[in-house]
Parts: sequence; structure tokens; C-alpha cells
Amino acid sequence: MTVHPARRPGLCALLLATLATGAQAGTTIDLAADVSRPAANDLVRVTLFSEASGPSPAEVARKVNGEINEALKWIKTVPAVTGKTGNSSSYPIYGKGRGIESWRLHSEILLESQDPAAVSELVGKLQNRLALGGITLLPSDSTRRQAEDAATRDAIGAFHSRARVIADALGKAYRLKHLSVSQSGQVMPMPMLRSAKAMAAEAAPLPIEAGESQVNVSVSGQIELAD
Repeated sequence: MTVHPARRPGLCALLLATLATGAQAGTTIDLAADVSRPAANDLVRVTLFSEASGPSPAEVARKVNGEINEALKWIKTVPAVTGKTGNSSSYPIYGKGRGIESWRLHSEILLESQDPAAVSELVGKLQNRLALGGITLLPSDSTRRQAEDAATRDAIGAFHSRARVIADALGKAYRLKHLSVSQSGQVMPMPMLRSAKAMAAEAAPLPIEAGESQVNVSVSGQIELAD
């Protein structure tokens, strides 16, 4: 490309400014800080199910759907607990001759509540009709958000504290060039120590110990030391 003589001084000045900027760039250092904070498991999710099998798919559906509908009526009487239907599946069972011998239907109800006592009592009653599929204890959205905010502030503070230690050790000032923040956490299902059938026979309130979950925040970034 041919440069017009009148433009050469401006182009030279731009090249000199670019070189000077590159020469002034200081040493960069990558850092990371991780912080974990507890969040109360104030939300309970329970899966209950009805399952039946028989030679007539219509009869099997009538039995399972009847149990699900009766359970939904019970749930509506407890304002502190919300319930809705979950997954439902029907499939054939084949005999030795590879023909269809019977049909099996599995339908679920999902419960959710921030009142462990209410959901515990309700599940105890529903287990006369339904089997227990699983329980998950976790922080509600607002509780998790509060824990994440606190952990984020602490993680950013830890990042800057580590950056100051490195900068002071080298006798230099630093500036932040890049910062990335990510949150994570683990939700543990409540262990089922006894079979669903054994628990259903008792029809007693379900023991629930909420406990806590850990909310993790990771901060990673890059600082630049002033030369």
C-alpha cells in the first residue's frame, strides 16, 4: 500500500504510540479464589407414585388414575403444600412366547413445600395409597441467592487480598484486568433407608431433617503489575 507523503507524520506518531503502549504493559498474573457458604435447606420436594400391572390396560389405568386423583384431593386440603402430577408411563410386559402378557402403568405426583412438618404429615397419610419415590432437600431460590451474594462478596475480597499479597511481595502496584465469577452447589437427595412398601404400611409422619447445602463461588481473573 502506498502512503501519501502528507500522511506519513501522522502514521509515524500512531506507530510510536502503539509501541509505547506495548512497552508500558506490566507483568500479568492469573489468580483464583474459592469460597463456600452454607444455605439452609428450606424447600422439600417429594416424589410419590402409584404403579399397577394387569392383563387389561384399561383396568390398570383405572386403578392408578383413581389413586392419583384421590391423592390430589388430599393435597388440596393442605395449603402449605403444592402438588402436581409428574411423569406417567405405560408399557407392555411380554411373556415367554414374546406375546404381551400384561400391562404396567407408573404415574407420579410431585410435592413441594417450605413447611417440613406439613409435608411430613401429608406424606405419611398419602403412603396408604402411594409409594415413596424420593425426597430432595434444597435451599429455596431466595435462600440460595442470599448465600450466593454473601459468598460472592467474600470470594472477590479474597481475590483482591491475594492480589495485594503478590503485588506487595514484588513491591509493585496492581490493577485488575479481567474477572470471572461462577456459582455452583450440590443438592443431595435424602437417603431412603427402608423400602417404600414398608413405610406405606406404617402411615406415619415421614421424618425429615432439612440440614444445609453448600453454595460455592469461584472467582478467577488476571491482574497487571505496574512496572
